[in-house]
Amino acid sequence: MPGTNNTVAGQVMRVNAVRGVFLLQNKGFMRLLRRFHLNNPLGQKGEDIASRFLKREGLRILERNYKNAAGRALGEIDIVAREGSEIVFVEVKARTVREGDDVLPESAITPEKLRRLSRIAEAYMKERGKNDVSYRFDALAIRFFEDGREPEIRHLRNIFI
Repeated sequence: MPGTNNTVAGQVMRVNAVRGVFLLQNKGFMRLLRRFHLNNPLGQKGEDIASRFLKREGLRILERNYKNAAGRALGEIDIVAREGSEIVFVEVKARTVREGDDVLPESAITPEKLRRLSRIAEAYMKERGKNDVSYRFDALAIRFFEDGREPEIRHLRNIFI
């Protein structure tokens, strides 16, 4: 099977078998897979903790893992919440850190990610008929520790300047 070619959705995809793990070498196909939520246990655990944290902070969770229903797939918003009369779009970034590791989870929020969040938030507001409601973007950075300590949670409000 090493080096075989398959056709998926009219595109040629090269499949390599390496120790029983198949590597799909097609960017379009990988975007399609992401659309259908690749299994990410750490991300799911982070989003669960983030939801509980936001509820304790007084926010009401409206949706999790929102994807636009119509048109081209724009991406996903981890959590949509409400604080008072304001809609809050929350990006959750979770990382496991080792001793001496100083990489912050929020460093993965790139300018491109912010542009995508903005587009998907606009789609959400349009789909829900909330064009006259104010909204903001927050991030929750969660660091899990290999030594079993409680996770560190940082709530970064208004991540758009």
